[in-house]
Amino acid sequence: MLSYIKESIEELKNNVTLPPRSESSNLMVVVAVFSILFALATWGVDSALSKLVQLYFNNVLN
Repeated sequence: MLSYIKESIEELKNNVTLPPRSESSNLMVVVAVFSILFALATWGVDSALSKLVQLYFNNVLN
């Protein structure tokens, strides 16, 4: 396990390069937009299913 951690750190030091700041900013905006869209889609589906369940139980109980 210790050798795995050492090799991972060595890999990060020697083989990983960070993108330029402008590209990182653009990617952050893309991730934020898609996160918001996914959250809205999840909220919409949750709301619709909630209404369907309420409608079903209101009809069953009455």
